[in-house]
Parts: sequence; C-alpha cells; structure tokens
Amino acid sequence: MDSRWATTELAWTTFPESGWEEVSGYDDSMSPIRTYQVCNVRQPNQNNWLRTDFIPRRGVLRVYVELKFSVRDCASIPNIPGSCKETFNLFYYESEGDMATDNSPLWRENPYVKVDTIAPDESFSLLEAGRINTKVRSFGPLSKAGFYLAFQDLGACMSLISVRVFFKKCSTTIANFAVFPETATGAEATSLVIAPGACVANAMEVSVPLKLYCNGDGEWMVPVGSCTCVAGYEPSADSTQCQACIPGTFKSKFGEGTCAPCPSNSRTSSRGANICPCQNGFYRADSDPPDSPCTSKSCSRA
Repeated sequence: MDSRWATTELAWTTFPESGWEEVSGYDDSMSPIRTYQVCNVRQPNQNNWLRTDFIPRRGVLRVYVELKFSVRDCASIPNIPGSCKETFNLFYYESEGDMATDNSPLWRENPYVKVDTIAPDESFSLLEAGRINTKVRSFGPLSKAGFYLAFQDLGACMSLISVRVFFKKCSTTIANFAVFPETATGAEATSLVIAPGACVANAMEVSVPLKLYCNGDGEWMVPVGSCTCVAGYEPSADSTQCQACIPGTFKSKFGEGTCAPCPSNSRTSSRGANICPCQNGFYRADSDPPDSPCTSKSCSRA
C-alpha cells in the first residue's frame, strides 16, 4: 500500500534565476495547474537546479518519487547546438532539519546524492501536444530527519508537471487471530521487515513467535505463529475475532471449534460460558465432560 506525505504542496527554490520558471499548465484532464519548465536549449553549458523544501522522513527508510513531465524533442527545434538534452537528473540531500538557503547546499552534484537520470518514453515536437510521461524512482536507506529533492537540467526543453513523494507500507492486518501493526517497508526494495504480532482479544497463543513479514511492495507475506480462541469464545464469521458464546450455548475448550447448545437439563444465561450448569434437581458427575447431559440422579460419591 502506498501512503503519501501529509504535505499538500511542495515549495520550490530555483538556481539560477534564468533557469527553471514557474508557469501555468494543464494536467492529463486539461485542468489548469502550476508547473516548472526550462528551455534554454540555445545556450550551451546549462546547469539549472530546482529544489523542494524540506520533507520530513517520518521514520521511513525508503522513499518513492512519482514524476510527471514532458520533454521537447531536440530534433524538432531548429538551429540549436549539439548540447540539447532530452533528459534531466534527480537528486536528494539528507538533513537533520530545514537548513537549506538560497546558496546551501551548493548547487552542484556534490553534496547531493544522485538517484537517476530520467529519460522520457515519449518526447514531443512543436506541432504535437505535450506528451506526459510518468516515472517512479525510489531511494534509501534514509537515516536523517528529512531530505530535499533536487532536479538538474543540463540543457533540455521540458516541463515538470507534478512530483508525488510517498512511501510504501503494509497496513494493519489480522492473521491467525493475531493483529499485526502498520509497518513501513525496509531500506531496500527487496527488504523484508518483521512485524511482531499480538493475539486478538479473548485469544491465546498456540505457536510462537507471532510475526509477519512486510515485503518491499507493501504486501504481507505468510504469517509465523498463531493464536486461537479461548474457551467460551468462537471464531467470528471472517475469522478475525473471537466472539463470546451467546446465552444458552457454551464452548468448553480453546481452539477453532464453535459454540454448542447447552446439553440436556443444563442452561446458562451468561455470555462467554465454558460450561452449562445443571438445572435444579439435575446433576453431572465430576468426571463427566462438560458436554455431557445432566441427569436426575447424582453420580457423585460420598
């Protein structure tokens, strides 16, 4: 499962002033949006930077970034030097707080960490509508309080339409009558993160340890260990809870069994009964199992 940051909209810083520019644009449904674009293809030696504001890490180890963008086909632009690009670079910079300024971190590859060079699947020419590309990249492990994202243009004609920052997690789940908490995925896409479990109410452990593995895609793997309903409680219809036997029924043992009607000449008016007491004038021997009917003759010895 994906979960995006609570930040509703990122703030941006550009360098130099002649580089990235905030402009009006349209999304896939042709609704107006604000985008960043750059198109200094006629000037060589471009090095234009666009940086987000500080994004708190929130304890996750690996972050995913979804980018939507369009890129102009260099071949469709007349009289340009050979330095025209159809790619851009994605970087991140970890920090223990919101410490960035207009000049720090420095606007160069070091001290940033490069995630990837992003290339479009489709570029567009002047006579075509902008073709929107979508790419997802991830990076980690992260260890500091948060990070900045940065985009470097080296001479492309492009628009950055949207940036979605999210992480993957395994949602709270119940398996084998044990509840496992929401768990963020690990530092690597192939990581397995162990989530400890706890029996649901009115259940007891029958095999331990209780654990479940969360994989890199935010999906739970096969659980280890299990719980079962205690006496007086039966599994719910969806096998996620243990519910009390209703009055007039009982369950004498722990396990997956269901509640049964009280034996002959016995009754219980309480919920969660593990035995049905005999009615007045009827008896059950001490050695008789709880599901034995009650009789009118006492079998107990003096």
